[in-house]
Amino acid sequence: MTAADSTILTLNGGSSSIKFALFDSGAQARLLAGALGGIGQPDSQFKVKGQRESDNLTRSVVVTDYAAAIEILIQWIRERGEGQRLVGVGHRVVQGGPAYSDPQPLTPQMLTELRKLSPLDSEHLPQELLLIEAFQREFPDLAQVACFDTAFHRSLPRVARLLPIPRRYEAQGIRRYGFHGLSYTYLMQQLSRLSGATAAQGRIVLAHLGNGASMAAVRDGICIDTSMALTPTAGLVMGSRCGDLDPGIASYLSRTEGLKPEQMEHLFSHESGMLGVSETSSDMQVLLAHEQQDVRAAEAVELFCYQARKWIGAYSAALGGLDTLVFSGGIGENSAVVRARICSGLGFLGIEIEAARNAAHRDIISVDAGRTIVRVIPTNEELIIAQSVSRLLGS
Repeated sequence: MTAADSTILTLNGGSSSIKFALFDSGAQARLLAGALGGIGQPDSQFKVKGQRESDNLTRSVVVTDYAAAIEILIQWIRERGEGQRLVGVGHRVVQGGPAYSDPQPLTPQMLTELRKLSPLDSEHLPQELLLIEAFQREFPDLAQVACFDTAFHRSLPRVARLLPIPRRYEAQGIRRYGFHGLSYTYLMQQLSRLSGATAAQGRIVLAHLGNGASMAAVRDGICIDTSMALTPTAGLVMGSRCGDLDPGIASYLSRTEGLKPEQMEHLFSHESGMLGVSETSSDMQVLLAHEQQDVRAAEAVELFCYQARKWIGAYSAALGGLDTLVFSGGIGENSAVVRARICSGLGFLGIEIEAARNAAHRDIISVDAGRTIVRVIPTNEELIIAQSVSRLLGS
């Protein structure tokens, strides 16, 4: 088999979805991408979009649980005959703990250690492990590579990693890890390509704004702080995650409503954020469409933008100034309204948005004379995974 007809599969297992993509073995081109969403819901769909019309499909499927979703994906790979062309599988692994950061081949010892880390992210890591184990069973001779979402933040200075709780918990791995690292790795690659190495070594705030949202402060090409912490629930207000919250609320709810830890985890991760404030939706587009008629929707949008603006200000202080602000993620890439509202009032940081450029979703949306360049860069986590697999395989 030649490099031209061999492929790399990337897998991104979420709490209720599986995203995947196929790349050529040199990770130079994405051949197709797909997703299986709504796992456990009555309206699950399996979607694939490729370079050829014959690759495209949208299929309603019955997916009772995560194991059933994995089997549907594997069956699709069998039907395509893709197993004969695959040379490697790259898995997004949300949490590598203190021991794992750089992409590396999956081993039995690593899987054992990752299972121990499951309590750190019970929303994602158990599902990712199910994916890994299923593909190892199906393709036992195929290279399987773990790509850790925490790796980008391994350079955090100690003061940023430390959490203000008794020191003994640090020995148990309780610290700030940060997430969205695969996205941030891609954004920094693109920033260097688009603006040059000098800009990529400047003072940068990366804003990955989607249903899950976070920011990272980067200086000299190194991450010095990030908003998510031990888990992806921390930091900014998100679609259904609360972000940073007074810890006294947890004890209050335990005393007054008798909520158990797993109930509070569900409350803070699935019932809070913009969904909790609006009482209608976690989707920014839906909230923007209803904000004129529904004060709850308007307040949810306002809270999201206000909190994002505060984090930009905080990270500008940590960086000692700001040279570049990058918007990415579903909201950051597609909502000109939200970008404008976040940047409103940040003129003291040299941030000035040019309305026409912003409305057209241009690469650079700041005015030419602005001190701070504001960019929109669509992210591509799958490419980073594929590149890591290709590099480890020596393609």
